[in-house]
Amino acid sequence: MLRLDGGRISLRWRPRTAVVCLLLTAACLVVGALGLTTGAYRVPLSGVLACLLGHGSAADSFIVTDLRLPRLVCALLAGGALGMSGAVFQSMSRNPLGSPDIVGFTSGAATGAVAQIVLFHGGPYATALAAMGGGLVTALVVGLVAAGRGPAVGHRVVLVGIGVSAMLTSLTAYLLTRASLYEAQDAQIWLIGSLNSVTWSVVAPLALALAVLVPVTVLCARALDWLELGEDTARGLGVPVGRARLVAAIAATALAAATTAAVGPITFVALAAPHLCRPLVRSPGALVVPSGAMGALLLSASDFAAGRVLPGTELPVGALTGVLGGLYLCRLLLARRRAART
Repeated sequence: MLRLDGGRISLRWRPRTAVVCLLLTAACLVVGALGLTTGAYRVPLSGVLACLLGHGSAADSFIVTDLRLPRLVCALLAGGALGMSGAVFQSMSRNPLGSPDIVGFTSGAATGAVAQIVLFHGGPYATALAAMGGGLVTALVVGLVAAGRGPAVGHRVVLVGIGVSAMLTSLTAYLLTRASLYEAQDAQIWLIGSLNSVTWSVVAPLALALAVLVPVTVLCARALDWLELGEDTARGLGVPVGRARLVAAIAATALAAATTAAVGPITFVALAAPHLCRPLVRSPGALVVPSGAMGALLLSASDFAAGRVLPGTELPVGALTGVLGGLYLCRLLLARRRAART
């Protein structure tokens, strides 16, 4: 127990969850070490450590600290944010398809960014703010249209989100047809989702946003665990259902929007991360922290693979996660279909 102002705050200790999070963190370190040491210009691990300590050569320091390290840190932060966001949405909707890219929030962020690029010719920071605004507005629209009570709320959110996403995708395509060649190329590269040109100027705002949003999301996890038992049960246990849902939804939407603003729409990481960590943890609840660790591993490993799938070509990580995520979504739908028949 921890004491605060004479009161007590209880913390649940789940050894298996802690072990899984440690193993996922270790896997992220391994992927990070491979990403920093390998590539067209190889740097030994001792050279990487020297660069991190400020003692490396000028060439090694430029490759490691200016090119590879911000890309790795951004992949870990963005993947962790997407994994946590997906865990919150799946818990709140009680639907395995409840993730920000499926229900349209990522599409809203993408439309906001493209509108800023094409119509207002904004720079990187204006584009990032437009992406966050687009994601939050889309979340508000989906929430208002799908509002209601009962077990069907989660299904309504997914269905409404898919419809809104389709409309926003069409709007984005129309905006691209009205853009100049340069603007269309700039927007299209951003729409794929890429870490290829990430610098510390991109990492810093994302890290600042996550420093605020991650603690809020983690604190909401306990309320989400009770909400999975049903709203009436949660109210009986003293959980402020309306406020808990609102805070969790805003935090999860902001996590997805901040990530999209930084690196573009990275698909299916938010969907897959909670599903992949659940059989490892074997524990009920939202699993916000394990999903964040799994998301960080998925995106960093995908980015590492994207640069090595085709020799001499660096694929945008969004293209790789889209292909793998599409296959995973098909597998998930087939599994649900088989379960429904039995």
